[in-house]
Amino acid sequence: MTATQETLAVAPVATARRRRVRGVKRGHLPIALIMITPAVVGFAVFFAYPTIQGIYYSFTDFHVLSPPNWVGLDNFRELFGDDVFWHSLWVTVYFVLLSVVFGILISLVTAVIMHRLTRSTLIRGLILLPFLISGVVAAMTWSWMMDPGLGVINSLLVKITGHPLLFFGDSALAVPSLAAISVWKSMGYNAILIFAGLQTIPATIYEAGRVDGATEFQMFRRLTVPLLRNILVMVVILTVIGSFQVFDIVQVTTKGGPENASLVLQMYIYNKAFTQFDFGYAATMSLALFVMLIAITFTQLRMTRASESDLN
Repeated sequence: MTATQETLAVAPVATARRRRVRGVKRGHLPIALIMITPAVVGFAVFFAYPTIQGIYYSFTDFHVLSPPNWVGLDNFRELFGDDVFWHSLWVTVYFVLLSVVFGILISLVTAVIMHRLTRSTLIRGLILLPFLISGVVAAMTWSWMMDPGLGVINSLLVKITGHPLLFFGDSALAVPSLAAISVWKSMGYNAILIFAGLQTIPATIYEAGRVDGATEFQMFRRLTVPLLRNILVMVVILTVIGSFQVFDIVQVTTKGGPENASLVLQMYIYNKAFTQFDFGYAATMSLALFVMLIAITFTQLRMTRASESDLN
């Protein structure tokens, strides 16, 4: 049999097989639509519709008891001239910087220690435990521990320095104290993510580094950190987004005080919406925060080239 005859003999078989595959795919389509319907409905009801409605409210004067009144860009003009908004934005950025810098450093060191010194599942679970605690519970616990009269931390400080510190009552210490709580709560989760990234680095790379006479610190700086770039970028983005959305620990501990020293943007939005009932202006600030988070995320991805891997 020639090659042409073999091709002609195989062609009908291949055509019939493709028809059967298409038939199977069409037969699975109704089941697939049924399976994704709950997720699509949930996305539309709890995300898409509230987002569109929030964008609409940002262009209105809406105070709940009266119907929304279209005002166009008036809310955005008020936003640019609102000193409290810019102050709360600066406080939020300060909080984010503290949370990201110290949080990532502590998480990275913790993950490296777990990877190089121990493989205990119990230790990993204990490190992850703070992340599983509610933000409200964590804030209440730390507020008791930092209490100037009865807190265990201040009791130790009195023995060492002779006087307590007003962690949440001092304008200079309020934001760093809130950032410390945030770092403590998220450190375990970030460390586990980085630890998972460390597992993907081949051991032969470190062996080659030792053969070349590199010290542990040199291998950490020149091998570990560059090879963890993708994971670190993801952790930084998650930390930045979570830090910009901080609310629970501020509401429990300082409520934005003293004298607006810890008034983060989410707290200001909450006060406008649920204290002054100015939902239109609160929606405008929420939209501004949403745009800022998108811009920050894309900028981070662009600057770090997160899609590239040094292992390739």
